[in-house]
Amino acid sequence: MMTMVRIAVIGLFIGFSITPLRAEVATGKPSGNRPQSILTLQEVLTKVEKGHPLLQGSQTQKMVAAGKLLKALGAFEPNLVNDWELERLVKDGKTTSVGFNDTFVEMRHPWGIKGFAGFRAGIGDVEVADLGIANSNQPLLGIVFPMLRGLMTNPARAELQKSNLADKQADLEVQQARQELYLGAATQYWNWVAAGKFLDVQEKAVAVADARSAQTMKQADAGARAQFDGIEANQEAQRRRDRLIKAKRKLEEEQYRLALFLWEGDNPLVPTQMMTPEFPPLEPTPASNQFERDREQAATVRPEVQLINLEAEFNHIDLEVAENNFLPDLTAEAQPTRKPGEFVLGLGYRFGVQMSVPFLQRGARGDQLQMEAKAQRLKLLQRYRIQQVALDVDNAQSAIIRAQERIRVSQRALQLAQELEKGERTRFKLGATSLVFVNLRERHVVQAAEELINALADYQKALALYQWAIGGWVKGPPYAGISG
Repeated sequence: MMTMVRIAVIGLFIGFSITPLRAEVATGKPSGNRPQSILTLQEVLTKVEKGHPLLQGSQTQKMVAAGKLLKALGAFEPNLVNDWELERLVKDGKTTSVGFNDTFVEMRHPWGIKGFAGFRAGIGDVEVADLGIANSNQPLLGIVFPMLRGLMTNPARAELQKSNLADKQADLEVQQARQELYLGAATQYWNWVAAGKFLDVQEKAVAVADARSAQTMKQADAGARAQFDGIEANQEAQRRRDRLIKAKRKLEEEQYRLALFLWEGDNPLVPTQMMTPEFPPLEPTPASNQFERDREQAATVRPEVQLINLEAEFNHIDLEVAENNFLPDLTAEAQPTRKPGEFVLGLGYRFGVQMSVPFLQRGARGDQLQMEAKAQRLKLLQRYRIQQVALDVDNAQSAIIRAQERIRVSQRALQLAQELEKGERTRFKLGATSLVFVNLRERHVVQAAEELINALADYQKALALYQWAIGGWVKGPPYAGISG
């Protein structure tokens, strides 16, 4: 297959010279200085990975995820508290200023348990007789223990659980951005390659037309050929030069579009000094079971599906909190009193159990209803994404197969056009036809060559689409074909 492609393309490039104008075409000057270095697709993808602003911007989601985790952990970090209070009391007919200074550390566990530990220092003439200590210092130990609602499952712990998944979410968003940028870069790269090949074809067509025009005008001036043929040859040269200018503009347009994927520092790199490569060999068509395995793999690898699964995990955490809110708020506590008057009187600790139950449970039922509705929506969206991924793989497979068929048809069309062109030139040399039909045959060759170039470019773009469809770029380079 690749041998036929090479023969067809080489035949196109030399087909115009199979005439008595061979020497004149060989000495024709190129339209400009052509660059020498070749830009490969691997280099393009590497530049996207290392320097594209959109990909780098998506990677800042990792920093956002780290910030979310720190914020969630902040709800459980210890707090050092120093509380100073003073009271004016009348004791034994005298006005006395007494008070205390509490210094303790507050702690909160993700399970919902709260506690603190420290000491209390008295201010003024303070004694704590009921604790049996001879000075005003008093140890502080306290705990608040939720027994039903809030135990193990609570909003603060839910935020911590979701923040632990934020890093995974950031990775998936980076993978999704990479996939989209790689597909765009690969598609634009082959558009640029095709534009370069179009320019090559038009340059050779202009060289042939210019050589024929010069020779025909010379013969017409010498009286060996009709002046009409000279005008026809000159008109064809101008027509091809117009197409050449359009081909140059097309190449420049594709260069600027490709530059959006080529970044060096803060500036895009326009590949004006880069030469387009030859089209690579055609990949062997894999067996149908390979496509089936790729389809199954894509459903687990593609970030679009994984992001839906991750969002479902977030919703499940919120649903657990909503269901936990149906439980009564039953809290046991054992902690020192924080009322200054009770401290001065020597009342140190209090123990208690508090229970509260919302009468209608509207808040809990409302949260639960929202989370269940969201779960249903995510379930349907997940089903849609899985089917979408499968269709993406099927669509890319179809694009590959049809591009291969087009290549074979275009090769045959180019071969037939070249044969007709060669025969028409022979007839023209014998005087059996006019220059108009020779020009028409050459236009058909150029058109067939462009169709072949389009088919080859579409085939490579189909391979890139297949890589995107199966999630082949989630981890970055290198670029590979179907089997990669």
